Amino acid sequence: MSIHPTAIIDPRAQIASSVRIGPYVVVEGPVTIGADTEIGPFTTILGHTTIGENCRIHSRVSLGDIPQDRAFHNEPSSCIIGNNVILREGVTIHRGTGEGTATVIGDNCFLMTNAHVGHNCELEKGVTMISGSLLGGYVQVGERAIISGNAAVHQFCRIGTMAMIGGLSKIVQDIPPFMMTDHAGEVIAINLVGLKRAGFNPDERKDMKAAFRILYRDGYTHRHAMEILKERNFSSAIDPLLDFLSETSARGLTKGAA
Repeated sequence: MSIHPTAIIDPRAQIASSVRIGPYVVVEGPVTIGADTEIGPFTTILGHTTIGENCRIHSRVSLGDIPQDRAFHNEPSSCIIGNNVILREGVTIHRGTGEGTATVIGDNCFLMTNAHVGHNCELEKGVTMISGSLLGGYVQVGERAIISGNAAVHQFCRIGTMAMIGGLSKIVQDIPPFMMTDHAGEVIAINLVGLKRAGFNPDERKDMKAAFRILYRDGYTHRHAMEILKERNFSSAIDPLLDFLSETSARGLTKGAA
């Protein structure tokens, strides 16, 4: 274990022997840090925070601080960071509101400078948040979704797997899987480049384009569009979309751009 002499480490912390901790880091509380993780200077890690293995946490990151939520009353909650996570300078991730709850960052997520994840959010594997992007409380982000720079997502929204949120977007309703938004937060197309990079074949991408047209171009209500999608003989590639549309939504589904 390599801990800089200026770091302040709580004796309750459980830190793997291969962890490296830089200057002026503060670890306060029953924090757990996994093997081969690096903690950059001036970072603060608080409360019941768990950090996985092989993470790269850069300078001035804040993890596990209390939520920015008037409903929080010092109940025990946690912040969970998976394996192989990269957190760049100035990232902030707050712990959950509600006893026993957690804010969760999945494996292989990459949060760039000054990204913020509010209380009770859940990011699945491989999510990327570009610099300055913001998630309000209770936001759910699906696997390999991308939140572009300075986008803001309203609390309780859901972002589907492999969705691409445009830069400066204002997201106030759910964004289905595979979709791409403009800066106004309206769906404009499928995330075609991302789908190609992820290995979806031409037939699967064709099905996703057809599903997009049914949802956002053919004039159906979302409920009617969902019924049509279920009736069509699409490939299993659109199953995440059907599952997403079947789940209960607190905010409703976003509309398509005119």
